Amino acid sequence: MAETIQNPEKAKIYINGELLGTCENPEEFTQEMREKRRRGEVSSQMNITYYTNKDEISPDDTQTKIISEIYIFTDSGRARRPLIIVKDGEPLLKEEHLNKVAKGSMKWNDLIENGLIEYLDAEEEENSYIAMGLNDLDGEEDIHTHLEIDPATMLGICAGIIPFSDHNSSPRNTMEAGMTKQALGLYVSNYALRTDTRAHLLHHPQSPIVKTRIIDSTNYDERPSGQNFVVALMSYEGYNMEDAMVINKGSLERGLARSSFFRAYDTAEKRYPGGQEDKFEVPDKNIKGYRSEQAYRFLDEDGIVNPESYVESGDVLIGKTSPPRFLEEIDEFGTVAEKRRETSVTVRHGEKGIVDAVLLTETVEGSRLAKIRVRDTRQPEFGDKFASRHGQKGVLGLILSPEDVPFTENGVVPDLIVNPHAIPSRMSVGQVLEMVAGKAGCLEGERIDGTPFNADLENIIKKQLLDNGFESAGCESLYNGVTGERIDAEIFIGVAYYQKLHHMTTDKVYARSRGPVQVLTRQPTEGRAREGGLRFGEMERDCLIAHGAALTLKERLLDESDKYEAIVCENCGMLAIEDKTKGKKYCPICGDVETYPVEISYAFKLLLDELKSLCIFPKLVLGDKT
Repeated sequence: MAETIQNPEKAKIYINGELLGTCENPEEFTQEMREKRRRGEVSSQMNITYYTNKDEISPDDTQTKIISEIYIFTDSGRARRPLIIVKDGEPLLKEEHLNKVAKGSMKWNDLIENGLIEYLDAEEEENSYIAMGLNDLDGEEDIHTHLEIDPATMLGICAGIIPFSDHNSSPRNTMEAGMTKQALGLYVSNYALRTDTRAHLLHHPQSPIVKTRIIDSTNYDERPSGQNFVVALMSYEGYNMEDAMVINKGSLERGLARSSFFRAYDTAEKRYPGGQEDKFEVPDKNIKGYRSEQAYRFLDEDGIVNPESYVESGDVLIGKTSPPRFLEEIDEFGTVAEKRRETSVTVRHGEKGIVDAVLLTETVEGSRLAKIRVRDTRQPEFGDKFASRHGQKGVLGLILSPEDVPFTENGVVPDLIVNPHAIPSRMSVGQVLEMVAGKAGCLEGERIDGTPFNADLENIIKKQLLDNGFESAGCESLYNGVTGERIDAEIFIGVAYYQKLHHMTTDKVYARSRGPVQVLTRQPTEGRAREGGLRFGEMERDCLIAHGAALTLKERLLDESDKYEAIVCENCGMLAIEDKTKGKKYCPICGDVETYPVEISYAFKLLLDELKSLCIFPKLVLGDKT
């Protein structure tokens, strides 16, 4: 039997990861520090943890020594959460304290100062035994150290708005916590006075019928980010395969999930050294970079767009001219003339909207500053993304005419049809419960509390549905909107809170035929915002090679990209020079010799130039096309 050497060394004490000393009686020291924190003698921000590790010290494993370490943390950035302190199986927070808090005579900080509640970080939780509820405490023999204020307090703000989250699998709750941040709603109440670069606003946000207590404590109802949809779980014509959804066009026309998108543009009349400055004006036709008369059609005399004008990409919002980049430019008559250039602000590529607000003010330097806000009304369309509060995200696959939507025998028509295949494998039972609870809430005319870890609620909801003449499981008979026949299956139908996310087709759809190229490589620019090309990547190239489609490959990677006609010296294989003013072609090494045009990629020409800069002489060996 292995012999254990007790405390051969003192316990090391680390403060914020730094070794600061040792201690003889680590357990007593740790407990004393905790008591001091509860009495307010040391900062309530301090957390202390005591670790013991067994370490084998003899080769034959017969002797072990216990290594003791104490970690004290007082640094910022730790996630800490409040817990009720338990002593001898009894919570220190009593009914009288709760009454004082309810009356307002005692505040949250008082509970901490009086040592009734303390904040633990992830480290100190290792030394704790936390009871989930009062039922878990067994009296004096109990060894629990803390009690949860409420099991739902383990959830943050985003996870806290999920009703029945204890019935969902954890990845779905994590996904929803991320998607809540992408949902449209009333993001601020003073949006009309702000010029955010981009902002989304849901037109008719609603408070969820099924709420949680965290929703109440965060005032989510004051600024909600979703709407209550009547949802049916059924497969419909294949248009809701793979998480797609069918939405009722009648609901959309009544304003369901409609939103506005705001984009702000701004520019200032900059001052340059030498007394020159920018100017807001309608640019003159002889100005360098003049667009077209059509582009400036909405501008007022001061060069700034009129409010409520409908503008599209390329239209000028703020007409502006700037001095030339270089101080002196000689015109064709040999005289020095100031040739101003056009630097107007235009609507971004692929965007459109109505000028919502025009703001004229000054910068810190005292220059004129113009800010324009453009708004665009967004009615849901194919490909717009929606999500319930249970990580069930999907896009619209069909907008169905209201007369074709299935209906219940009471004439209720669903707003949304979701595929039932989305439920079993994802195990988001919380959504099923929310739909049943939402249905009961609508029938009873009250909001349902769906805070997680509430075991009694399910039976109450079932009873409410039965009392109102519905099946307790939430299923109903639906009739086909096209034929009027009864659908030969029970369809689960209820009310769920759905969020419109800011991933919309309008912002993502893109195609390009011709467009700008990069200066360096002469290949198409990248990205939708820069009118870029659609990248034909390495894997796509591999497919064309595998198919043997050589001409398609050449077209994609050369003709449609950076085709360049280079002239090559037949004697030395160096790229030759074409002097257009003299109308002759010559080789920089051999002089006037025969040159031949060769089609190459401009990126290859760059490589040749790069090699020349490294004193490498790249020769192109020419041969006839055979």
